[in-house]
Amino acid sequence: MDLIIVESPSKAKTISKYLKGKYRVDASGGHVRDLPEKRLGVNIDKNFEPTYVDNPDKKAVIKRLADEAAKAEHVYLATDPDREGEAISWHLKTVLKLKEGKNRIEFNEISPTAVTKALQNPREIDYNLVDAQQARRVLDRLVGYKLSPLLCKRIKSGLSAGRVQSVALRLIVDREREIRAFVPEEYWNVNAELQDQPAKYAPFKALLCEKNGKKYLPSCAEENEKVRAELEGGEYRVHEIKRNVTRSHAPAPFTTSTLQQDASNKFGMTSPDVMLVAQHLYEGIDTESEGHIALVTYIRTDSVRVSAEAQAAARQFIQEKYGKEYVPEKPNFYASKKGAQDAHECIRPIDLKRTPESMKGTLDKKHYNVYKLIYDRFLASQMSEALYNSVQIKIRNGIYGFKASGKTMQFAGY
Repeated sequence: MDLIIVESPSKAKTISKYLKGKYRVDASGGHVRDLPEKRLGVNIDKNFEPTYVDNPDKKAVIKRLADEAAKAEHVYLATDPDREGEAISWHLKTVLKLKEGKNRIEFNEISPTAVTKALQNPREIDYNLVDAQQARRVLDRLVGYKLSPLLCKRIKSGLSAGRVQSVALRLIVDREREIRAFVPEEYWNVNAELQDQPAKYAPFKALLCEKNGKKYLPSCAEENEKVRAELEGGEYRVHEIKRNVTRSHAPAPFTTSTLQQDASNKFGMTSPDVMLVAQHLYEGIDTESEGHIALVTYIRTDSVRVSAEAQAAARQFIQEKYGKEYVPEKPNFYASKKGAQDAHECIRPIDLKRTPESMKGTLDKKHYNVYKLIYDRFLASQMSEALYNSVQIKIRNGIYGFKASGKTMQFAGY
């Protein structure tokens, strides 16, 4: 029987269910090798060559996997589809003494179709990705191992430095210095509550914005009182009205960072909490009706790209559930940020028929909230724009100019 090695037991359980016992699926529990704990482990004079040792707590895992690999006809390394996962596969290949060849498989989602397709298209280990991970790990070690003791000695014990957190701290300090150097300038907002005569519509607010045709806001309390006195008893006349239809385009589907931000804003979740819940949704959760199933695609991505198959499925689902007018004439595409690796798709639900409502009795509150967030955001990203009837009004009172704006929904769209 062929052997598939993944990282987590939960992922192994999901894949094993999908493959119905045709393959043995086991988990490494993450990295099996790393740099040594009590020494630098990087030869700076020899092109920063790292020295790896087997993780002490993984000896039993390595032995078990080695025994299983010896019995298997083929061994497939199915760790996560990123540079960290690629490095774990490389380490597994090394400690298990696997032969060179196409034994690496990857998939962006844990579904029967994706897993089967990956098994049909194994590839060799991508050493560019492995080298990228090694560079990151070596930098972590060089910065942390060299700088952390200095911080503890000079500032406070228990402090640590890192490749990312040290740079982030510098950015925070620079921004704080900008904030402290900022010289505030006082200004006052003046609003007029207006209503047509005779009163046909509800009152609305207009904001003072001009004086003698130039941009203007009172700069102190005395000036504000003077303006109010000059406006008192004056006549407010509509000077200009502009009507147009404005469009609101749906936001892009989630990347790792935008998911963390939205979950934090809406539910007050910390980034580690969001990622832990998202990881469970990616690897699979237990259900009464379907057993162990995965709900979302890979959750570590900086891309907003959507596969053609997922896009087509979304458009069909939207048409069936909401109507043809909610499907845009051309599919919605989003541009990833400059510098994005774009190695994987956005974070999206695997099957749109598994609606948040249908999973409510299965998922706890945190898992339901995050799944609904991912589901709704992806579905919205593939829907038509919202349309609004917008009005901008310019109003004059003597030498002063006011502006007011408003909009009413014409078509809800996403």
